[in-house]
Amino acid sequence: MQPNKHLLLFLFVLLCGTVTLSAQEDLITPLPIKVSKDTITAPLLPPNILNDSIKTDSVATDTVPKKQPLLLDKIKYKAKDYVKLSQKDNKIYLYDEAEIYYQDTELKAGVIVMDYVKNEVYAGRMKDSLGNYSQLPFFKQGDNEVRPDSIRFNFDTQKALIWNSRTEQQAGLGQLGSDAMKVYAEKTKKENDSVYFLNEGKLTTSNDTVNPDYYIRVRKAKFVPKKKIIAGYSNMYIMDVPTPVALPFAYFPLTTGRVAGILFPTFGNDPRRGYFIQNGGYYLPISDYVDLSITGDYYTNGSYGLQGSSIYTKRYKFKGNINISYENLVTSQKGFDDYSRTSNYNIRISHSQDSKASPNSRFSASVNLGSSQYYTNSLNQVNRNNSQTNTFASSISYSKTFPAYPSVNTSLTVSHTQNTRSEERTINMSLPTFQASMERIYPFVKRDEIKKGVFENINLQYDVNAQNSITTTEENFFKSGMFDDAKIGARHRIPIATNFKLAKYLSVSLNGNYEDVWSMKTIRRQYDAELEEVVTDTISGFDRFNRYSFGTSIGTTMYGTWNLGEDKKIQALRHVMRPSISYSYTPSFEQFYESYTDGDGEEVQYTPFETSIYGRPSLNKGSSLSFSLQNSLEAKVRDKDSTATEPRKVKILSNLSFSASYNLEADSLKLSPVSMSGATEIIKNVPINFAATFDPYAIDNNGRRINTLNIKNGGGIARLTSARINTSFSLNSEMFQKGGAKEKSDEEKQSDFSDNPFAMDDVRGDRSNFDRGSNRRNNANANENTPIYNNKLPWDARFTYVASYNNSNRQSEITNHSLMFSGNIQLSPKWEVGFNSGYDLKNKGFADTRFAFKRDLGSFRLSFDWTPFGRYERWYFFIGIKSSLLSDIKWENRSQR
Repeated sequence: MQPNKHLLLFLFVLLCGTVTLSAQEDLITPLPIKVSKDTITAPLLPPNILNDSIKTDSVATDTVPKKQPLLLDKIKYKAKDYVKLSQKDNKIYLYDEAEIYYQDTELKAGVIVMDYVKNEVYAGRMKDSLGNYSQLPFFKQGDNEVRPDSIRFNFDTQKALIWNSRTEQQAGLGQLGSDAMKVYAEKTKKENDSVYFLNEGKLTTSNDTVNPDYYIRVRKAKFVPKKKIIAGYSNMYIMDVPTPVALPFAYFPLTTGRVAGILFPTFGNDPRRGYFIQNGGYYLPISDYVDLSITGDYYTNGSYGLQGSSIYTKRYKFKGNINISYENLVTSQKGFDDYSRTSNYNIRISHSQDSKASPNSRFSASVNLGSSQYYTNSLNQVNRNNSQTNTFASSISYSKTFPAYPSVNTSLTVSHTQNTRSEERTINMSLPTFQASMERIYPFVKRDEIKKGVFENINLQYDVNAQNSITTTEENFFKSGMFDDAKIGARHRIPIATNFKLAKYLSVSLNGNYEDVWSMKTIRRQYDAELEEVVTDTISGFDRFNRYSFGTSIGTTMYGTWNLGEDKKIQALRHVMRPSISYSYTPSFEQFYESYTDGDGEEVQYTPFETSIYGRPSLNKGSSLSFSLQNSLEAKVRDKDSTATEPRKVKILSNLSFSASYNLEADSLKLSPVSMSGATEIIKNVPINFAATFDPYAIDNNGRRINTLNIKNGGGIARLTSARINTSFSLNSEMFQKGGAKEKSDEEKQSDFSDNPFAMDDVRGDRSNFDRGSNRRNNANANENTPIYNNKLPWDARFTYVASYNNSNRQSEITNHSLMFSGNIQLSPKWEVGFNSGYDLKNKGFADTRFAFKRDLGSFRLSFDWTPFGRYERWYFFIGIKSSLLSDIKWENRSQR
């Protein structure tokens, strides 16, 4: 090996010298040394020496598959200012309007730093030279959105740390729609797609997301988006001031739609019944179409109430609701003189069928029945607005149409009426009523041909009405005795008519009517000599009678126009008169009468059909003439608008009618009183209706009509025996502004009426739901920026005036003279005052008077309802959160009975 080292050294020196010599110009001198071939050869390596030197691993190949990359999709990113890639830090920096998208995850922020080795991102705000922050992060995963100050998120584990997060959750489903719960937290840990853990959180429904007027502070909580928030110790803050409203733990449902749960009750105290809870219970959604609410009231003296309600709806099919209430009322305590125990109940059902469900059949129901004093004596506060209800009415009906010619309409109806103010507490029911009617047919002409003349215009119809009529009292209701006086009967009727023109201007009509009446009960009357009285027996069994009548009428229309000149303010008058005269004849049906001899030996006639629900057959022949005259009067008035091309039409009298009759068969007092009725709107938007009755005959000293004309008795042509007038109108602040009130559409008018919390359901101004309209209006205007002070004071008022006069016996008495009024005054954008009252001008007293004060407190609603005097004198105070999510956070108090 020694010669080899010398040889390599020689070659190295030779190479260096050659390079050195070649760098010198004109100094290269070749050496006289001959190159000889090296006789030493290097030994060759064996071909398998590498394999022999490497030991083979005795462990078999690993069967565990290689770990797939955790990122399952491409990460997309961009930024407005710059995108910087740092291979040293293994990070990507995005600045100004930075955005990252990965699967269903979206992240936007002012600054984003992404570690592509750890698959983590950090997002934060931008800070300008003045220290103001902008471009707060926006994080969205699926449907969940979070708006924090900063966030750290791992794409692999889907976990995140969030600082000062803000999110909004839609929850609840009620009459006013879904509400939004705002969730704030100083620090949030996202465990997975559906679970967040909050530290120092705030929950509120306030619309002000920066400075909420109230919030519930939770120290630690578990947050499941769109489902629930489970928190530890929580208490309410109002304007950042802590309140004693606190709970050791809390549960906040965030589900949308219908979810089973407890209905939180209302607490209070009644001096006659003790402490109470009201309207507490459970809500259960039975299916997608039906739900059920069961609530109850309990008083410590033993009084209690139970309520059950269900709402069902199937789109394009039907909808309805059922409400059943029962109350056991205990007054005072056992052993005291004023102790009493009564019960109340009420059943309300409403059902309507969609017109698309079945074009030829329909089922509907409207039921309201129960104890007469239910609303008056009810314990529950929700029934207080119905204390003025005078009548319960119900109707359940099924109708079906057979469209083939001639079409037939049929219906089956169950009805009920109940007067809650009468001492007898009478209940009238029809169980059931069957009706069927055939369309009008013309037997002497083809169906589609034009009808001319008397015979071709002859037409007839057929209808049948059958009833099972029951009259009972509240004491016998739902007892076997209620059916003792039931009346069952049916009436078949065939009206026939025709009409034609006479002398071109006269319209003539002829008509006849045939009726066949069936009855399942008749009477038999006879004089009992032993008892010395008339005995009436009721006979069960089928019997019938018929009756018929004839009539004719002739009428025309006359027009009169007076042109006063286009230069006049009233340019023309137009008077339309429609006089008519008719004659009717009804024969005597004495064949359906029987007689008995009374104790004086006189023969008395009666009909066995006196108890028929369709009346009795006429014993006397009827023959009478009737007269009527209808008038209308309108004027053409020059329009105040100089640009108008046509005059304005004003209805001076929209209707003025007179009617009377003359009995040809009567032996005296042949003329009937003359009836007059009319309507006018000579004052715009103020309709006036009036009516009067005039008697042409005089009366004696006892007030009875005598067969002497009043004019022959020293009086006028006729005596004014009765009269009435009524009008109603509305006023509002817009009418007195420049330009007047704008004309509203029908939908807007209907919306105004339904939203008006003091709208009158009748002349007394009763209302069944006092707060619904106001809640809806407050929610709708929650986001409007309204000034604190304004030079306008919006108001509206409604008035109803009624007066009636009676002079049938020269008493010249005003029987009714009253003015009803209601309205609202909006003292400020947040304050509203409403009133509802009336004044009896005859008896000098006020009707049921009610004041309502409302204050919009942002997230809270305050109301005070006050009836200062009268039978229902009371007050009610309420303050609570408007949102349905936290509607149980409230305080209310009411006066005692």
